Amino acid sequence: MCPRRWPPSKLDRFPDGRGEKGATLPEHPDLEAEQEFLNRAHDGLDFMRGEARQMLQGVLDLGRGGTFQSRTERDIVVRTSLARLEQLDIGDQALYFGRIDRFPEPGTEPTDGSNGPALGESFHIGRLAVSGPDHDPLVVDWRAPVAEPFYRATGLDPQGLARRRHLAVRGRTVLGLEDEYFADPNRAPGAPVLGVSDTGPSTNGSEGERLLSEGMVLGGPGALLSALGQARTGHMGDIIGTIQREQDEIIRSPLTGVLVVQGGPGTGKTAVALHRAAYLLYTHRFPLERQGVLVVGPNPLFLRYIEQVLPSLGETGVSLSTVAGLVPEIRVRGTDDAAVATLKGDVRMVQVLTRAVRTRQRPLRHDLEVPFGAGVLRLRAKTTEDIVAAARRRPGTHNVRRRFVEASVLRALSDDYRARFSRGAETEEDGPSAEEQADLAQRLRRTPPVAEALDRMWPRLSPHELIHDLLGARPLLDAAGKGVLKAQDAQRLYRPRSASLDAVPWTVADAALIDEARTILGPRRGSARPNRRPTRAEEGTAQEGGFWPQGLASSPMPTSGAPLGHDDEIRSFGHIVVDEVQDLSPMQLRMLGRRSLSGSMTVVGDIAQATGPWAPRDWDDVTRHLTSKRPPRLVELTVSYRTPAEVVAVAAQVLAVAAPSIAPPRPVRQSGNIPRLIRSSRAGLAEAVAQATREEVEAVSPGRVAVLGPAVLLPELARALAEAGLYAIDPRDPLGDGLAAGLVLLPADETNGLEFDAVVVVEPAMVAAVGGDSLGEGPPVATTRGLRTLYVALTRPTRRLTIVHADRLPVELVIAPN
Repeated sequence: MCPRRWPPSKLDRFPDGRGEKGATLPEHPDLEAEQEFLNRAHDGLDFMRGEARQMLQGVLDLGRGGTFQSRTERDIVVRTSLARLEQLDIGDQALYFGRIDRFPEPGTEPTDGSNGPALGESFHIGRLAVSGPDHDPLVVDWRAPVAEPFYRATGLDPQGLARRRHLAVRGRTVLGLEDEYFADPNRAPGAPVLGVSDTGPSTNGSEGERLLSEGMVLGGPGALLSALGQARTGHMGDIIGTIQREQDEIIRSPLTGVLVVQGGPGTGKTAVALHRAAYLLYTHRFPLERQGVLVVGPNPLFLRYIEQVLPSLGETGVSLSTVAGLVPEIRVRGTDDAAVATLKGDVRMVQVLTRAVRTRQRPLRHDLEVPFGAGVLRLRAKTTEDIVAAARRRPGTHNVRRRFVEASVLRALSDDYRARFSRGAETEEDGPSAEEQADLAQRLRRTPPVAEALDRMWPRLSPHELIHDLLGARPLLDAAGKGVLKAQDAQRLYRPRSASLDAVPWTVADAALIDEARTILGPRRGSARPNRRPTRAEEGTAQEGGFWPQGLASSPMPTSGAPLGHDDEIRSFGHIVVDEVQDLSPMQLRMLGRRSLSGSMTVVGDIAQATGPWAPRDWDDVTRHLTSKRPPRLVELTVSYRTPAEVVAVAAQVLAVAAPSIAPPRPVRQSGNIPRLIRSSRAGLAEAVAQATREEVEAVSPGRVAVLGPAVLLPELARALAEAGLYAIDPRDPLGDGLAAGLVLLPADETNGLEFDAVVVVEPAMVAAVGGDSLGEGPPVATTRGLRTLYVALTRPTRRLTIVHADRLPVELVIAPN
């Protein structure tokens, strides 16, 4: 239930003081006072920066000398000061965005609420806490418990608030404000208003755009509509000023266990997950800053899209990665077809890999003769059989047990040497001493026949070498897959061996196999080095592979676990956030589970948008592969804030066929733009797309436009757009402008999680077909996976949607006027 807004004429004064149809409203009487407070808050922020700079300069002036303890203490102060200065650098972002006023406590003198009921204690809510020179608080961090009512209060549950104010702030200027009162000014303070009173649709000055708030509880509707109506920038922004109650409840959920967030297109699940990471770091700073927080996205393009969100919230100590980026040994340069990717992601591959390792643990077929000194030592084949059997029974990983095999083989050869030596000795004391026996073992280990025998019996293996050997040898695949995979499945995994490991066309699915093999094999040499920090070279290599090691590079606290970049060890984290989790295979989910220190994870996605080879039937198919001692908690976001009602109505027709059991989210806004359906001939398709794209670019400028279609058509579309003077870029190019470009061209199946002001979807029948990239001879045949891909593509726009097609549509799309 929404609170009543008083007076009604101020409902639409956010952010620029304009009402419906552009009518100018009188300036709010509190605007000047809010500007004065903003000036005071910025003075406080400048004072805090000055203190941090003084602390830094104070230790730098001491020079580099001193004791070890003093140098250590100085380094800590330097890191802390630099981290503090980075946190206080908010650029041109709004320092704060809201204010809450409580009802006065009984027996206290209330402040003057000139435009509403009498007010008590008040707090300004912002992106970080600010205090003045006297250390009195000026701004409260949005994550602090006292700020919770700003996001949670409703007419039925005001949580002690008399008024909630949303402020439009740009830099150091207050542009406008919107008030919500939780009591009628003419009634007793504290009496909640149970009715809903709106004077009409909320607008932000865009013709036809309005909120559809009937039956919904929306906080700050004017601020929300203003934020949703802004042109996209190519980077996801934070939503701290417009978080709604259902989102805030998820953000502030407890740290422990696995939290599953189901949310349809536009519900803000990605933003909620990132803000939850920032909230947990604030609330559980001590363990998480030391243990680390990992955010996993579907591809490098998505990571670049979200990379500014957490820094804008003052949190830079977070690692961003793709799933494949968690495996530093390889660089993904190949692709698997759907059948092979599905097979590699099957949890049965755990047994296949275990057996593949076991096949490398084998006794010698024949006795081994080792020339040594003036004689020849003999290692019996039966002895090696006993050694391998004993090693298999021992606990530990494969590489760790290699030490036992070495020791046993060397002991057997030493015993044979000692037996031969003792024949000529008169007493036992005349035999070799302990030092001589140790020297003997070292000399035997360096003997080529012994080294070769050990490598044959129990080789030290690295995970990527094991996978390369396995997939490149049909006999090894047959042996490892026998009784687990069908013969044709085992052969489907085969690919020719490459000349070197660097030349292997590794795929995303291979990364999960390598990671699983790592857990079976263990460290190849030496012991774990849990606190080693990565080198600059390792950081650069990690970035190329889709990993942004922000937490390792900039966190002021030492990291725990092994860093990504050491190929024998797995880095673990205190909390893991996973986006688009519905597209991960069981083997990839196992990868993430291994990296969780305590099972604390936030996984977000939408079953209806499952477009990968693995499409879960329900969330149980996902959570069963994530290791956690606690049962998972499932929550749902039901309101679509980003996607306008007109687009949701069209996409819902595809969803009804692709996932009939799933209801689309309820849209909260109407854009006023009816989606367009353009029919073209096959010969004129590219030209029609170019014309439609030009119209969309002109309509949403300076916003962003995306042309989405089957991959096979993209070169032709790029040429047609260029001939029309429209230069679309591939945002996946790491050297380009990315999603910040005004016009991008992307395959429809690589758009999960992205958003644009306008979208042109090309040839939906091909998108809905298997793979979405085959011209074929006959008409494309829609599949469930393809229809879900089309559903994703159709729900990317925040304002306008155009569909251009020559083939018959895979689903009858009815586009009706408002």
